[in-house]
Amino acid sequence: MHDTTDNRPAALLAMGPGIAGRLLTPGRRDRLTGLVRTDPALVAHHLPDPSPAVTAALAGAEVLLTCWGAPPLTEAVLDAAPRLRAVVHAAGSVKHHVTDACWDRGIQVTSVAAANARPVAEYTLAAILFAGKNVLGSARRYRELRAPHDWREELDGWGNHGRTVGIVGASRTGRRIIELLRPFDFEVLLYDPYLPPASATRLGVEPVALDELCARSGIVSVHAPELPATRHMVGAAQLAAMADGATLINTARGSLVDEDALLPELTSGRLHAVLDVTDPELPPAASPLYDLPNVLLTPHIAGSLGNELHRMADHALDELERFATGRPFADPVHGDALSRSA
Repeated sequence: MHDTTDNRPAALLAMGPGIAGRLLTPGRRDRLTGLVRTDPALVAHHLPDPSPAVTAALAGAEVLLTCWGAPPLTEAVLDAAPRLRAVVHAAGSVKHHVTDACWDRGIQVTSVAAANARPVAEYTLAAILFAGKNVLGSARRYRELRAPHDWREELDGWGNHGRTVGIVGASRTGRRIIELLRPFDFEVLLYDPYLPPASATRLGVEPVALDELCARSGIVSVHAPELPATRHMVGAAQLAAMADGATLINTARGSLVDEDALLPELTSGRLHAVLDVTDPELPPAASPLYDLPNVLLTPHIAGSLGNELHRMADHALDELERFATGRPFADPVHGDALSRSA
């Protein structure tokens, strides 16, 4: 039985194995236990078949601190958590574990998607700047030639002055990219069917249709959510509209790009690509994506990793503090908005 004079809400951690240890440094664990009554070493991985200790903690939990690999919060799980009032997700999308049952029961939900958008935007900014200078192609050629060469002649037409960048999706990451691009001499186009033109104007970008964006942009960067309506939104027609030598950047989800249509454009050398996500997420071992000289393929590392997890933890702890002190979440997730967001 807990101390009846302790007004801190009861909490339970629920996330994949090994995540809590990377997310919470000793100082952050101290802050956590100062805000809520919880055992940071007790983490729910498999709520359909919980241990007795997890079962007891779940029964008393008023708030769950979740992250990647969190088990789905089904009706049965919620029945076992009658006091649960909130879910604080120390990562981006909540679609993998927050179910309709949570919304039906009025459970408050928040995520740190804004914190996770920052490293994705930083990765994308680097990719845009490198793409505009043809850095990867030049490095490859330099390794091959190993001799004096007229690089000014070869790179004539490259550079980032006045280059047009197309942003697909005014998501948190898309907006952050737009913000990061402001100090540079880019023309920025934006496609987002849900964004009013006045909002695009306030962002300082030109709203255009997707096909026009692809045709006008030397660099196209995808930041839309993964929805049934966005599957293969960048398809054969959009890729064909892109100019020779243009670069496609995808740090969102692999399903947004029709890879069957993209591969011929890449194997021919007509387009370049920076792909942090693919469909499937791990390309087959024989995929040409691994070896094409005009493709930078990375293993879904644009989002938070390493010490960047601590930023997500800090934002989650800030939200836990708001919950513990009776204040509204700073960044709530609304169930009715998930149909058009990540």
